[in-house]
Amino acid sequence: MTERTDRTVLLRGGNVYSPADPFATAMLVEGQHIAWVGSDGAAEAYADSADEIVELAGALVTPAFVDAHVHATSTGLALTGLDLTGSASLAEALDRIGAFGASHTGGALIGHGWDETRWPEHRAPSLAELDAAAGGAPLYLSRTDVHSALATSALRALVPGLDTLPGHDAAGPLTRDAHHAVRQAALAHLTPLQRRDAQQATLRRAAALGIGTLHECAGPQISSAEDLAALLALAAETDGPEVYGYWGELGPEGVATAKRLGAVGAGGDLFVDGALGSHTACLHDPYADAPHTGTAYLTAAEIAEHVTACTEAGLQAGFHAIGDAALTAVVEGVRAAADQLGLDRVKAARHRVEHAEALGYETLAAFAELGLTASVQPAFDAAWGGPDGMYAARLGAERAAALNPYAAMLRTGVPLAFGSDAPVTPLDPWGTVRAAAFHRTPEHRISVRAAFTAHTRGGHRALGHDTDGVLVPGALASYAVWATGDLVVQAPDSRVAGWSTDPRSGTPGLPDLTPGEPLPTCLRTVVRGRTVHRS
Repeated sequence: MTERTDRTVLLRGGNVYSPADPFATAMLVEGQHIAWVGSDGAAEAYADSADEIVELAGALVTPAFVDAHVHATSTGLALTGLDLTGSASLAEALDRIGAFGASHTGGALIGHGWDETRWPEHRAPSLAELDAAAGGAPLYLSRTDVHSALATSALRALVPGLDTLPGHDAAGPLTRDAHHAVRQAALAHLTPLQRRDAQQATLRRAAALGIGTLHECAGPQISSAEDLAALLALAAETDGPEVYGYWGELGPEGVATAKRLGAVGAGGDLFVDGALGSHTACLHDPYADAPHTGTAYLTAAEIAEHVTACTEAGLQAGFHAIGDAALTAVVEGVRAAADQLGLDRVKAARHRVEHAEALGYETLAAFAELGLTASVQPAFDAAWGGPDGMYAARLGAERAAALNPYAAMLRTGVPLAFGSDAPVTPLDPWGTVRAAAFHRTPEHRISVRAAFTAHTRGGHRALGHDTDGVLVPGALASYAVWATGDLVVQAPDSRVAGWSTDPRSGTPGLPDLTPGEPLPTCLRTVVRGRTVHRS
């Protein structure tokens, strides 16, 4: 049953992560807002009038997380269906495909998560192997980065003219327009019930992980207008998590569709380039393991026109850009729009860039100058960084070590918002904070406190909601309660990973996220004063 919105809830006997009182052990919520934070002793004045008293028993209370980049339907399909992320080999992946196909009848089969760079065979399945494993059914399997995919012959047959599209391969993975075409054909076979079940699975998982807000990055190439409309309607009729939509379509038509759908921006996965794993991220210099520089989908002039249209319409523009050449195009385009409209007006719109991995110093400075928010995914580095990771294979060790420079972003004044890009990497907020604090390249590490802020308040600020994502009187009561170990203050220097909080410092502690330590367990998630998860 839905909770009343006018309830008063007193939480006491724990640790409240609040800048209003770094020693707070209690918090009072009235309706949708936080009314007070303070000590257990002072909380006694509110006990008699509270509709509910939550005995924290030492638990930690924090703002709820914001995942600033998700694909809810695809994530839900991976949660409830065929997810190859954990496959240790090509042979195991084919076995799992066969088992999945045998248990499903009718419509297209949809799966995700294969990554040939992690398999001893170091190759994707051939079309013949895929057809045999799927038993002749139409099957769509997105690669882990979702910028290439495998499709069986039966699915390919549903796309007339597929062999004429850029990115077509007669026997191997599909990229570019060919990939988008088979994905649309597969998703077209989802029933409204299948879509709703998948979206509900994502919202449930998010709530169980202490995530109170999701930024859905939709678009005509990644999902559909119907998919985004259904998700926003579902989120509106449930207590949470909250969902804010981005529609990644270029130009006036994209702006009009974003407004019609109720999206907050015409951006998100509006592709300037692809991904490193699929050799489609756009680079200034060739890949180390391929004789080309990737794929450019948009020019600086097209970017400028889109930023101008969005700014004039009162919407955020946003772009998917990973490679250094793609990021150069974004900066040139946004700067051209600023020259036309005025820098202050463009900065006030808080346009954003998704992923922003290959940022050099000049591009970093331009991000800060133009007020661009970097919506980034630290789990990418955890999955593919390091001297032996996929990034190094694609770019060489030196260029790979320059990717995802979070510390330099903060020093330069670039606003950060953290997300997962689920299903590319899983919904895992504390794991994301850990990945940023223990980046595989030590000079890019940031403190746990800074990473936590990027994954809470940073996501709200990316929406222009500057007062949300912090536990202070008057703020929205969107919070999570955690079972955790000792609270410490952690620095980005791995030589001094953590130390107990000195009470004299006035600095509240967070869980010890040193690799190997268990991550916190979510006991309760509350969105705007309503409980959306309770363990």
